[in-house]
Amino acid sequence: MEFSHIPVLLKECIEELKIKEDGIYVDGTMGGAGHSIEIVKKLSENGLLIGIDRDEDAIKVAKDRLKTFKNVEYYNDNHDNIKTILNGRKVDGILLDLGVSSYQIDDESRGFSYTKETNLDMRMDKTQSLTAEKVINTYSEDDLANIIFEYGEEKFARKIARNICEYRKEKDIKTTKQLVEIIEKSIPYKGDGHPAKRTFQAIRIEVNNEIKPLYNTITDSIECLKQGGRLCVITFHSLEDRAVKKAYADSIGKCTCPKDLPYCICGNKKMGEIITKKPIIPTKEEIEKNPRSKSAKLRVFEKI
Repeated sequence: MEFSHIPVLLKECIEELKIKEDGIYVDGTMGGAGHSIEIVKKLSENGLLIGIDRDEDAIKVAKDRLKTFKNVEYYNDNHDNIKTILNGRKVDGILLDLGVSSYQIDDESRGFSYTKETNLDMRMDKTQSLTAEKVINTYSEDDLANIIFEYGEEKFARKIARNICEYRKEKDIKTTKQLVEIIEKSIPYKGDGHPAKRTFQAIRIEVNNEIKPLYNTITDSIECLKQGGRLCVITFHSLEDRAVKKAYADSIGKCTCPKDLPYCICGNKKMGEIITKKPIIPTKEEIEKNPRSKSAKLRVFEKI
C-alpha cells in the first residue's frame, strides 16, 4: 500500500529547529520522510540529515523520496539507540515524532487498528519476536491488567484482562476482531470513542516498549546536541508527554530531592532551557485536515 503519513506540526517543527544550512540534524522517527524532506531542503551540500526509523518499510520509502539528496544517512534502528548511532557526533537539532504512523495504522497486515480484522501483530520493527498475539496469549491476568491500566489508562482493565484469560482457555486469540469482541463485552459502551482504543494503545506500547526507555532517550538526545542545538519532541498521549516533561525538567537542573533534605543529592545538572513553557499544539485548520493530529503536543529544549 502507499506509505502515507501526514507530518504533524510540520511548520512549527521546522521553525523551532532553527535550521542552519551547514548543520547536522537528526530525524529520529523518519516515517515517510514528511519532516525529513523539509529539513534537508534547508541544508547546503555541507549540511547533513541523519534519518532513523525502526520500520524497514519507512526507511525504504524515505530513501526513495529523498533520492535526489546526497547528504542523508539512513539507519534502520531505534531512536532509543541515538548515542550509539551518532557514535560521539554532536548535532544541531533532533526531531522525535513519537507514536505510530498513519501508514502503520492503515496497513491491515500490521494489526494496529481495531477497526480492521487482521492478525494481532502491532510490531513497528517486524524483525522482533514479541507480537501482540504473544502478549495477549501468554501474559498473566495481573500483567495484562496492569499494562492495560497503566499504558491505556483504561478503568475496566481488570475486567478486560479477566475476560481475555477466560477466552483463551478455549482457544488462542489470534485476530484483532477476537480481541475487539472481548473488549466490547467487558465495557459498558457509552459512545465515547471506540471501546477498544485504550486497550489497543496499551498493547501496542508494550509490544514496542515505547514508554520505559523514553526518559533516557530524551536525556541522551540532549547530550548529543551541540551548544545551542534544539530537541523537538511531538507526543500524542499523556504517558509520552509526562516522560518528556520530566526529562526536560530534570535537564534544566531542577532538584528532585525531598524537601526535608538539607542539601541536594539528586545531582541534576543544568543542560539547557525549556523553550516551550506550554506545548505547541495544532491549529484548528491542521486538525480539520488531519484529525489524527488532534492530541499532538510539541515541546522544545535548547542545549546550553
